[in-house]
Amino acid sequence: MNRIEFLASRYRAILAYTGLMFLLVAGLMLTPLLVLVAWPDEAVQAACFIVPAVVMAGAGWILWRMFRPRGAAVLSAAEGGVIVLMSWSGAIFASAMPFIPAASLNLTQAVFEAVSGWTTTGLSVVDVTQVSHMVLLWRSMMQLAGGAGLVVIMLAALAGPIGPGLSIAEGRTDQLVPQVRRSVRLVVLIYGIYMVLGVGGLRLVGLTWFDAVNHAFPAISTGGFSSYPDSVGHWDRPLVEGVLIGLMILGNLNFLTAYLLLRGRLRSVVRNGEIRLMALLIPVSAVVAYLATCRALYPAPWKAVRVAVFETISALTTTGFQTVTYGSWNGPGVWVLIVLMLIGGGVCSTAGGIKQYRVHLLFRVMLGELRRLLLPRSAVVSEPLWQGEYKVFLQDAQIRQVVAFVCLYLSTYAVGSLLLMMTGSALEPALFEFASALGTVGLSVGVTARGAHPVALWTMSTGMFLGRLEFVVILVTLIKLGRDFQQAVRFTSRNRV
Repeated sequence: MNRIEFLASRYRAILAYTGLMFLLVAGLMLTPLLVLVAWPDEAVQAACFIVPAVVMAGAGWILWRMFRPRGAAVLSAAEGGVIVLMSWSGAIFASAMPFIPAASLNLTQAVFEAVSGWTTTGLSVVDVTQVSHMVLLWRSMMQLAGGAGLVVIMLAALAGPIGPGLSIAEGRTDQLVPQVRRSVRLVVLIYGIYMVLGVGGLRLVGLTWFDAVNHAFPAISTGGFSSYPDSVGHWDRPLVEGVLIGLMILGNLNFLTAYLLLRGRLRSVVRNGEIRLMALLIPVSAVVAYLATCRALYPAPWKAVRVAVFETISALTTTGFQTVTYGSWNGPGVWVLIVLMLIGGGVCSTAGGIKQYRVHLLFRVMLGELRRLLLPRSAVVSEPLWQGEYKVFLQDAQIRQVVAFVCLYLSTYAVGSLLLMMTGSALEPALFEFASALGTVGLSVGVTARGAHPVALWTMSTGMFLGRLEFVVILVTLIKLGRDFQQAVRFTSRNRV
């Protein structure tokens, strides 16, 4: 088999599994119809969801029937990246279609809302007071599915390839158990437990079933969509905020850490670097936000403490729920939130950002280098980290990868913020809003709006997409597609000659 024949066989498998993803998205697009049981008068909008779902299902069925492999294929991470890129792009554009007629959005706004949903960001241009319950539920369903990941859902529920290549391409590098399919099913099980706890907990503190679903799903997926314009501030109740804080922290956890927690391996959880960093960042940032900003803005001490704690946890976990607006916040308070949004949540969790594991790793490397300066040149300094139940020692290649990722992330942040400023935003709002978009957070100071400049919306859409699927996966995938296309063109040219 020559190279072109090999590529043809691989792309047949890629198209087949992309078709499965499309079928999965089509099924998800029908879930908003469930609200017709309680609100049958909204049936006039049913076609807004049924038509794109049918088109998506038809495309998926054709791809699967035409190209399905005889057995389960073993895919590399690069090939998995092609599937992830194609399926996520298709899911976003299909999911945007209902917003055009049902929420009166144009194409740019609809794509922005869909990207924000699937990437679990939570920035929104929808007027939630004017849309149907179907639209509100669809926004929450996108975030629930996007938090788990299309790959995880497909591998848990449908046929799929063998090997970890596909799940690695979607950001699930840590496996709970050695067997890939069992590992993703455990992830779905843990996610399901979060979902039940979230809906049940919010119902117990007084929310309606619909509100409980529309806030539990975004909370566990660290998404942040709300069915109210003032988000969680609509209730202004400590019990509601307390339940949501618990859900946001659960969504922030690496699924491997959550699995160890469920198995009672508390020692392994406590010595995890991400857990220690989070345990440090939350109280420190909350105290700084309280002293620098909230104490002066909110005269009631208990209210000021609640705001400082909730907003900092929402920023660090990249959830994006808000109890207050930030129009009156001063520079130090905004700076704290920007830093937390850039750091982000746990690696292999539903959260975005640079990720706590990478920040912890760089901090340990910095301490190691400082210690090395005080030791003899012949001394050997090793920096161990805990991953799950195992102690691992940092390798130079691993450090280089993390440094490269952080540099790429911050460079993208700088460019995106500049583009927002070029569309009319001031420096501080641009820095805040693009940190929120790139970190898939969802907190906003008002740059995101229905009337925002189209370039600003596409800039933030790109940032959200890059932040969810991570830069390396997308870059490697685009490079692979380019090289494979060049090889196919050369082969075709030689045959014609």
